[in-house]
Amino acid sequence: MQSPIPSGFGAATTAAEVIAGLDLTGKNAIVTGGYAGLGLETARTLRNAGARVIVPARDMAKARKALDGEAGIEVLPMDLADPASIDAFANEVLARGEPLHLLINNAGVMACPLERDARGYERQFATNHLGHYQLTVRLWPALRRADGARVISVSSRGHRYSPVVFDDPHFEHRAYDPWLSYGQSKTANILFAIGVDKRGKANGIRSFSLHPGAIVTDLARYMSVDDLRKFGAVDEEGKPVVDLNAGMKSMPQGAATSVWAATSPMLDGKGGEYLEDCNIAPMLDDATVEAADLRNLHGVRPYAIDPDAADALWELSEQQTGARIS
Repeated sequence: MQSPIPSGFGAATTAAEVIAGLDLTGKNAIVTGGYAGLGLETARTLRNAGARVIVPARDMAKARKALDGEAGIEVLPMDLADPASIDAFANEVLARGEPLHLLINNAGVMACPLERDARGYERQFATNHLGHYQLTVRLWPALRRADGARVISVSSRGHRYSPVVFDDPHFEHRAYDPWLSYGQSKTANILFAIGVDKRGKANGIRSFSLHPGAIVTDLARYMSVDDLRKFGAVDEEGKPVVDLNAGMKSMPQGAATSVWAATSPMLDGKGGEYLEDCNIAPMLDDATVEAADLRNLHGVRPYAIDPDAADALWELSEQQTGARIS
């Protein structure tokens, strides 16, 4: 599946450039985390192309402040770490009886200290994957109603830090490492897109995962300025670095691959692929990855696109959330 195409775009492309000429009038979109960082840029870009956008928000006050005056973007309460709030949000959307054309699963946490939800689930896996799994499955009737929907999972090159450890996804029997946890959750995002596409394509639901690029956003709130400097993410004055050679992008460049994945006609008839820089990313062999700088190497690790692992993750997600396609 991982065969790049001549998209005409690249790392420097912005979200506005990939959507130029496309009319999304009459389309409905949901963007999780759509009130900050890349999510906000994505939501605004889709709205500017004519789509009606719903932004689910854990922090309603912050969301309303960020989106104040943004006609065409609606804010509704939802917390990805709270299953009841996900169900309540989905019920409100489904009650409208409208199709859902675009679901951008963008929100997430990165490298946080060990925390568990009320179910005992580790926070990064629970928020980045299980919450989005439950949301997507609960919204399945609206996606099916669109007769041509796309579900986008915002992953990361950080998936290379870890596969999904199926016998201990919540760090109950192994030492917690925030980056291993993050990597596992980002691998889950990629496998989830494969699972969605497999189960949805007969009803016109296609799915893609992607790495947006490295951009300094609220996602990095658990990293110190010194940590960000070591990653090359900020300069000596603490200002975000934009250096495409090192994979460091501006906000409009970072949102471009999400918007391209959600809207580009070039991806019609495709599904399940992992994307980078507004293109289908190549596949990496493990030997290459072990010897490389993760920030400068394009591609996806084989374990993240393994169809058997995707099926195993789907089964695990059903068991741990109780949510199933209806």
